[in-house]
Amino acid sequence: MVIGRSWWVLVLFGVIAVAFGIISLVSPAATAVAMVWAFGVMAIAEGVISLFALISGNSRISRGWLALYALSSLAFGVLAVLNPLQMASVLLLLLAAWLLIAGVFRIALAIRIRKHIRGEWLIVLSGLLVIALAVLFVAFPLAGLATIAIWIGLGALLYGALQIWVGLKLRKFATRL
Repeated sequence: MVIGRSWWVLVLFGVIAVAFGIISLVSPAATAVAMVWAFGVMAIAEGVISLFALISGNSRISRGWLALYALSSLAFGVLAVLNPLQMASVLLLLLAAWLLIAGVFRIALAIRIRKHIRGEWLIVLSGLLVIALAVLFVAFPLAGLATIAIWIGLGALLYGALQIWVGLKLRKFATRL
């Protein structure tokens, strides 16, 4: 099996993910800032590439939309690189606004469908919990950033452990070839 020869790549990715997960759990605020900084660098790269596409005319996207995308990518990227903590807070506030809207939508949905289902109160409860999370993010933005970084860290640990496990399983196929 060809994929068995590359088992070590999965193990390497798993080890990197586990290391990232541990760092995220040990220093969640620094992790949140680093992630926003990395998003900023990627946004700058996207903006530059989009500007080249705009100038060269080799894009199938309208020039207006491409210019808007390029400029917004560059603006976000520069702001994120220069002040990642403040941009992280802004992104958290946008997340809080979306959560607030999502919570209200869930409650409205539960009211609309209450005659057709049982347990609509669970949908209302989930809406109230989402609204509470939005309020907490607004009231305590640094704690919100740390919480998100911790959840990302836990996800990275799980992902890394699964990658290592799959890589070691595939290693058996490599020795049979």
